[in-house]
Amino acid sequence: METNTNWLAACRIEDAAEDGGVCVKHGDIQIALFYFKRRNEWYATQNECPHRKQMALSRGMIGAATGEPKVACPFHKKTFSLNTGACLNGDDCENLKTYPVKLENGTVYIGINPKS
Repeated sequence: METNTNWLAACRIEDAAEDGGVCVKHGDIQIALFYFKRRNEWYATQNECPHRKQMALSRGMIGAATGEPKVACPFHKKTFSLNTGACLNGDDCENLKTYPVKLENGTVYIGINPKS
């Protein structure tokens, strides 16, 4: 994680969708923020699915495959690692951009690189 990361206050912890996602808009970018309550883990990725360029990943289903947390695009079911952004279908598909997430004083923050 870069030391010059800007931390965007996304929401309060209690306002996050449990075992699902929400879209956070920051300037011209859309970020999908996921709260995997069953695992007590937080993830953030780009909201645009690289398969068909639709801003929809925040509405995708989350789960795990062999321990790897993943999100499935709600339209075409392409699945991506929430850790690395890699496409898990074995297809020739772009990886997702991922963002660091931290919790402080009841607030969820997403790490934005100034070059993003």
